[in-house]
Amino acid sequence: MPSWTTALRKAALSGLHYSGLAALLAPLARGKGVIFTLHSVRPEPPGAFEPNGILKVTPEFLEAAIETVRKAGYDIVSLDEAARRLKMDAPARPFACFTFDDGYRDNRDFAYPVFKRHNLPFAIYVPTAYPDGEGELWWLVLEAAVRKANEIRVVLDGVERHFEVRTPDEKNRAFDEIYWSLRRRPEAELRASVREIARLAGYDASSLCSDLIMSWDELRTLAADPLVTIGAHTHRHVAVVGLSEGEARAEIAESVERIARELGRPCRHFSFPYGDAGSAGARDFAIAAALGLETAVTTRKDVLSAKHPMTGLPRVSLNGNFQKARYVAVLMTGVPFLMIEAAKAVLRGARGQRAVHVATKAGRRKATRPGAASI
Repeated sequence: MPSWTTALRKAALSGLHYSGLAALLAPLARGKGVIFTLHSVRPEPPGAFEPNGILKVTPEFLEAAIETVRKAGYDIVSLDEAARRLKMDAPARPFACFTFDDGYRDNRDFAYPVFKRHNLPFAIYVPTAYPDGEGELWWLVLEAAVRKANEIRVVLDGVERHFEVRTPDEKNRAFDEIYWSLRRRPEAELRASVREIARLAGYDASSLCSDLIMSWDELRTLAADPLVTIGAHTHRHVAVVGLSEGEARAEIAESVERIARELGRPCRHFSFPYGDAGSAGARDFAIAAALGLETAVTTRKDVLSAKHPMTGLPRVSLNGNFQKARYVAVLMTGVPFLMIEAAKAVLRGARGQRAVHVATKAGRRKATRPGAASI
């Protein structure tokens, strides 16, 4: 996300907070509750070049987020309890769930002690190749390769590109351009490109997954605590929308079955990797439902309401760029998302009116041309 976009969003959220507008509109916008998306929890500050720092928050911010949610009168509940409440017509109190994607070891080392201290539940979604040490955390590989290199050569959109990456600014610009260009490509092509970038940079990613992700033994130990729910996140951490229906079903089903087998209990919850509209859709939500999952979550930004299917639930990101309690307080009200939808509706209406206006003018010109039929 460009720095000016982040600054604009921070200003908008701060305005909603300090004006009191978010709190005023919260009863109308907050829905039944909210599911938060997190990834990594680490105490160290971000570096000058850390493009994936958006995926990392500090334990202190996590603590502040929990306190903010509680002060707002929300119950912090497990995914099982969230599913139960979502099926109710009108739960008595709004609720929140904290969920972590990918299974980073720092979830155990830094997040778990915070939740344990407060006796609060949380969930971790794990791609089942990762605890075997076989996962490709390609976004982190790309970051590490760009950090190590002085120049990058890569084919983007059919054109060979050359990037000088000697300074943090050059590295940040190159990473953003390469990342978003590759995200538009099929995932197999994306991963092959990142592997080649890493090879040319002299970066060995072979131990990265086992260095960062919990093993099955570590997951079993953590999951022994009733506060912890382990959900599935596909086998290879892939965007299922780009797979055939059979392949998508296999990715989801294998991960659910493996989690259940390794932990000795049913796996009822799932998270779609990446989770945006370009990574999972209605077909995939239906697959998750047909497999008997209680919930499946995306990263589409919204609070929870009856309009969302149980296997296509939105979440609200708590990320490294927005580590202030006021941002949490505003986001969980749902007001920003309500305002965005209202703006989109106005824009659609304006476009519709323009289309009608253009069509009307075209019709008038046709009717006044020599030889035009009259009625």
